[in-house]
Amino acid sequence: MEGVWIAVFILLGMIVAGFLNVIIDRLPNKELLLSARLYCSSCHHRLTIKDLIPVFGYSRLRARCRYCKSPVSRRPLWVEIGTAFLFGYLCWHYGLSVDLAVTAFYCCLFIIIMVIDLEHQLILNKVTYPAMVAALLIALVPSEPGIIGAAIGGSIGLVLFLLVAAVSRGGIGLGDVKLAALIGLVTGYPLVFIALVLAIILVGLAAIVLLISKKKSGKEGIPFGPSLSLAAIATLLYGAEMLQWCRDVFQV
Repeated sequence: MEGVWIAVFILLGMIVAGFLNVIIDRLPNKELLLSARLYCSSCHHRLTIKDLIPVFGYSRLRARCRYCKSPVSRRPLWVEIGTAFLFGYLCWHYGLSVDLAVTAFYCCLFIIIMVIDLEHQLILNKVTYPAMVAALLIALVPSEPGIIGAAIGGSIGLVLFLLVAAVSRGGIGLGDVKLAALIGLVTGYPLVFIALVLAIILVGLAAIVLLISKKKSGKEGIPFGPSLSLAAIATLLYGAEMLQWCRDVFQV
């Protein structure tokens, strides 16, 4: 029976990813999310349901628009595949539970933030502010960090990244600071430290890889949002284990 539910959640992840792609496309361009119209970005022809079948629609059309034959971005496909895999994994990891629903919601949120920052170098207030309110409400659920733990975590994320922003002199933006505060609300205290340290490690590794591959010069910035988002998801899944490992290693 577990395998059936995992398969259901994989399909659900594909469907949800379609909505995530709409949000990712529309929010940076200040378009209405509730508009039913979906169209090709090249020819602006309205897309039909058969054009929007997750993964299969993209593969069947060979990554081209049905109407103008222009190449279609691969990003929607990767979002669909990634979200489907993540939903299936979450179902296996948590089983049918409140934690499954909460973590799936947060993962969708961080996928939106991560992809928008990768494509536009923006972390939008219209995403982070409502997400902060949602995180505070979710913190009231008994199995979650609790409102006090969430508030402490959010305060730590905000203060630490304000200090980093001040020291870096523009190295990170206020959007990253607000995202760090959101991650603190989501993970709570003390897991916020795991999330933020992991994010710094990830962005450092990304910088090394990009410099070695010569895709970035030393003067170009690297979006921090993706590293913060990935670190938040990893902390939601395995933060307690990582915290215990740190305590065992450093004897704290």
